Amino acid sequence: MIKALLLLLGGCLITYNCIAQKKNHSFQLKMQKASSPIVVDGLEDDAAWKNVDVATNFYMVLPMDTSSAKLRTDVRMTYDDNNIYIVASCFNGLPGAHMVESLRRDWDFSKNDNFIFFMDPFDDQTNGFSFGANAAGGQWDGIMYEGGTIDLSWDNKWISEVKQYPDRYVFEAAIPFKSIRYKKGITQWGINFSRNDLKSTEKSSWAPVPRQFPTASLAYTGFLEWDQPPPTPGANISVIPYVLGAASNNPVNGSTDYRRSIGGDAKVALTSSLNLDLTVNPDFSQVEVDRQVTNLSRFELFFPEKRQFFLENGDLFANFGYPNIRPFFSRRIGLGGVPIRYGARLSGRINRKWRIGVMDMQTGPVDDIALPAQNFVTAVIQRRIFARSNIGILFMNKESLDYQPSTDPAVPVYSSYNRNVGMEYNLASSDNRWTGKALYLKSFSPGKEGDDFVQAGNLKYFSRKWLLFMQEEYTGKNYTAEAGFVPRHGYIKLDPQITRVFFPKGSSVLSHGPSVVSTHFYNTAFQETDNESTFTYLITFRQRSTLSAVGIHDYVKLLAPFDPTNSHKDTLAVGTQHNWNIAGLDFVSKPQSVFTYAFSFRSGGYYADGKYFNFAFELRYRFQPYVSVQLNSSYNQLDLPQPWGLTKFWLISPRLDVTMTNKLFMAAFLQYNQQVNNTSLQARLQWRYRPASDLFLVFTENATVNNTVTKGSTFTIKWTYWWNL
Repeated sequence: MIKALLLLLGGCLITYNCIAQKKNHSFQLKMQKASSPIVVDGLEDDAAWKNVDVATNFYMVLPMDTSSAKLRTDVRMTYDDNNIYIVASCFNGLPGAHMVESLRRDWDFSKNDNFIFFMDPFDDQTNGFSFGANAAGGQWDGIMYEGGTIDLSWDNKWISEVKQYPDRYVFEAAIPFKSIRYKKGITQWGINFSRNDLKSTEKSSWAPVPRQFPTASLAYTGFLEWDQPPPTPGANISVIPYVLGAASNNPVNGSTDYRRSIGGDAKVALTSSLNLDLTVNPDFSQVEVDRQVTNLSRFELFFPEKRQFFLENGDLFANFGYPNIRPFFSRRIGLGGVPIRYGARLSGRINRKWRIGVMDMQTGPVDDIALPAQNFVTAVIQRRIFARSNIGILFMNKESLDYQPSTDPAVPVYSSYNRNVGMEYNLASSDNRWTGKALYLKSFSPGKEGDDFVQAGNLKYFSRKWLLFMQEEYTGKNYTAEAGFVPRHGYIKLDPQITRVFFPKGSSVLSHGPSVVSTHFYNTAFQETDNESTFTYLITFRQRSTLSAVGIHDYVKLLAPFDPTNSHKDTLAVGTQHNWNIAGLDFVSKPQSVFTYAFSFRSGGYYADGKYFNFAFELRYRFQPYVSVQLNSSYNQLDLPQPWGLTKFWLISPRLDVTMTNKLFMAAFLQYNQQVNNTSLQARLQWRYRPASDLFLVFTENATVNNTVTKGSTFTIKWTYWWNL
């Protein structure tokens, strides 16, 4: 099977990657140096803007991608010795106020009138940067990877202003050369501009993008043609210190514990495209808490990395492998009370074809659980081949330092080391219709020799009407990635998928069509242990609301004892077999209203011939642009034979966002989780008093569901400052 898959990948490689010319190579915007100073104020009146090229005549992407955009958008770009400047005039369509969530950063693209743009400084159609703002001035910035995915957790130093006029709004920004990475001497960058207007339901882009892809698809960028090589940013060293004070109440003895901490990061640009990041005694107390879920899975759940230090060029490390086969997962480092002492990361590009990433992190011991100090080293090198594909090699080493396991059976025992080596090939055709991956990993751990490897591959074809996908995996029972995320071992997986989309004419329905996914798991003797087959029929309306009907068939043969309620009750026996069917419905309302809502329900069978019912909903109201109120709730009911009986779980999560300006934000987030008997609250005030420099006030508290027992609360004040040397 793997030979056939690799042959298929090779055939697609030859057919689709030998075409060197980019799809939108004829879209070119001249980039010339500013003739006079520019003030970023949204007024569009600087003399320098009158003598530069204009990117206009955008193309419609949604509702359909077969015509020019109805709304006019004009974009100009220029630069000086320190910054890239951009100004975009976004002309109005239908009358009425612009639709925005709030002034907070990194809003939801689909729920805001906005202008964003995508820069590909190496024109490799794989990695880049995205900046922009919604119509009220809330900023958006992210780092781009995998040809069009944007990580909005990335944050950097830049400024922007948005001004409202009777016929348009104007976005103006300055992006320092020191805030991005690019190769010295390259005069041709990939560029595209995107506009979203909810009142007219129109999404458009300067260089045309097929509707099945996001406008962020770097395969469809045009060219930014510099009149001369961009200036070298010169000495580019940033120091970002922090000072923190925190007070925590101790519910055991009623005392208050105080913590004071100083640390920080440094960014050293070794070249304009290669960066060295250093951190000493980092603290991430201002990071927003994870959104909780009701967990009815037999396996560990995944929560994304949000800590800034791990994000730049993070795709080199985090995206090696598959979502459930990750040899490296940075959240394994420094969470759960484990202190990070220091760390370093060298990442970026050597040239247009080669990327590298090397990370070394050192954690301290935790005496309460006898955890020793540990060192984590990860190294990745990636080589671009053909138009947009690449080959990557990874080495990962986790090592316990000066560690002697205890002979006391009550004391936890940790491995002395765990190592992983791997290689992957990522296929991406020049038009983005064909993508795929072939992967091989091997682990080295004491006492876990033999059947200690992973082999996997997938291939996807994505056109306007069809999505065809096939993935296969083999994960050995002794494969171990202690610093990764691999929730399941000792299996073979086959995962075919097919989707067909229809486009009716002259209807309130924009598109509709069925999708079938059938995921099969087998043991290493190729005996089936799991199957989940899902049929979905999705209807998308022209106002962007969606309705989908779902049918699911599940089969499970348990390979380990399992409590079907995940609430520490009795377990089902190994080897027992379970079949059930579920039906469901999902609806998401149109985003143009200040009041939006969504709901989902599932009803059917469950383990042990039981019954399952789930109802979830989201309500949101916007007092534009300053306040957003949101309520998420989920109810699960499991009706099982004894000893479980009837089990009910509520998960309720109200959230309040207040944005006084686009530099002053307040958010309060409550989570009531009946399954784990916990109520948590986080309230956070952030003042961005200058670009990339913040003052945070954070309050967190945890209690039992009925609030009779407080588990503890903490108040933290943290100051950070971005200092360019």
